[in-house]
Amino acid sequence: MNKAELVAEVQKNLGKETSKAAAEAAVNAVLDSIKKGVKKDKNVQLIGFGTFSVAKRAARDGINPRTKEKIKIKASKTVKFKPGAALKGVA
Repeated sequence: MNKAELVAEVQKNLGKETSKAAAEAAVNAVLDSIKKGVKKDKNVQLIGFGTFSVAKRAARDGINPRTKEKIKIKASKTVKFKPGAALKGVA
């Protein structure tokens, strides 16, 4: 499912009186709120769905696939998602 399909599904679930623009605004609001929550609190927990959290990646050695030259990869941060119990039972 891509974002356009998600917007269509949200519009369907909200009812016929909801416009596509309103459904897209709702989806964007949720995604923006998750981004802000992860940035501010380092953790967003949605009971029954899952938890978004910040994970640290250590510095490491890598290989440039084009030149086969060894390179140093800096330490960085990324967002990790751990599905909740209700979401694990879906797949």
